[in-house]
Amino acid sequence: MKVNIQSVNFSADKKLIDFIQKRMDKLDLFYDKVIQSDVYLKVENTSDKENKIFEARVNVPGDSFVVKKQCKTFEEGVDMAVSSLERQLKRRKEKLRTHI
Repeated sequence: MKVNIQSVNFSADKKLIDFIQKRMDKLDLFYDKVIQSDVYLKVENTSDKENKIFEARVNVPGDSFVVKKQCKTFEEGVDMAVSSLERQLKRRKEKLRTHI
């Protein structure tokens, strides 16, 4: 799957980008018609510890899913967002299966 990663106001290191790519590739196991995904990494300027924002938009034929998570680390946000996307993709697959 094609994953476009954009980091806002900072530069993401190779290790983080590889981690995101690996986790997003696992979505193909749940729904194989994923076209592409766009990932946005943002750091908020607050004194709060949970200032890392992970946002992902996954495009499938006829629809797109958006998930936004705010956590202490980007890795934690990726894990939470991917598990949420897994549930959404499974639900879409079941819905398509029942209509056929």
